[in-house]
Amino acid sequence: MSGFKEPGFADRQKTALQARQDLLNKFRSQPGADDPTVKARAEERAAIADRRAKAKEAREAEKADQKRREEEAAAAEAARIAREKEEEAAREEAVLADQKAKRDARYAARKERGKKKR
Repeated sequence: MSGFKEPGFADRQKTALQARQDLLNKFRSQPGADDPTVKARAEERAAIADRRAKAKEAREAEKADQKRREEEAAAAEAARIAREKEEEAAREEAVLADQKAKRDARYAARKERGKKKR
């Protein structure tokens, strides 16, 4: 059994030439741009890209619609809260006015009683 033989310059040059030739043959064996299968694949990729773009537009439109609905709901909620605050203020004002009227009535009654005693 002989040992490992170190490749010489000619061997390395021949191996490099063979690798370049293999690469060139691989490139030449590929179909050209005018090949029907290449065209079909390109059309298929274009159709897929178009479907993706349409799906993205639909998702964005749905997001915008959802955001609009959320904003409308928030505005309605804010209006409801404001209306409730106004109603509460009106009720409070009515209660205060009623209390004042009762207090004034008690005061007037007390004054009347004082006038009768004299």
